[in-house]
Amino acid sequence: MTTLVVETPHGPARVHLHDVDAPLAALVLGHGAGGGVGAPDLVAVRDVALDEEWLVALVEQPYRVAGRRSPAPAAQLDAAWTAVLDHLRGDQLAGLTVVTGGRSSGARVACRTAEATGAAGVLCLAFPLHPPGRPESTRLPELQAVRVPVLVIQGSGDQFGMPPAGRRRKVVQVRGNHSLRTDPAAVGDAARSWLRRVAGGAR
Repeated sequence: MTTLVVETPHGPARVHLHDVDAPLAALVLGHGAGGGVGAPDLVAVRDVALDEEWLVALVEQPYRVAGRRSPAPAAQLDAAWTAVLDHLRGDQLAGLTVVTGGRSSGARVACRTAEATGAAGVLCLAFPLHPPGRPESTRLPELQAVRVPVLVIQGSGDQFGMPPAGRRRKVVQVRGNHSLRTDPAAVGDAARSWLRRVAGGAR
């Protein structure tokens, strides 16, 4: 594993790069609003992707690198994420098909920036469809705007809601809540089958 520091318009981001020999593709994942890249669901997907010969990059947003727990505004998150992807595409990920994603807030960032980053797919872990108890404040348009294949892995008891499946959007329910800590093996299994399809389509 290699740790990189990437400058962005909102301060340095940190990238934990897990390389493999002759990668099939690359998976770039972001963390949740108050958590880090060691979240159990991110680790499960990372391990599965590496086993499938994908290069994996886990990205820490500048606010986390600076030691803050409260997330930056959405526009800053998106700009920093896009800057990291631009840097990686010009170097470590050059020539590779790139799938982006993340958990919760990181999934939202990946959806909003999918077109700008040239993502071939988006992998959403615990997408927060709406704030708890406020289904009228839906974030469904962020998912609907993505024009590439999307996988959503969601806890069956997620208090942030259950996104619907769509024409390009597959939704897999696993046991647990928004943390996706209950059954990381099921999270990994769902990601594995989808990544295989994405990799097959890229060849």
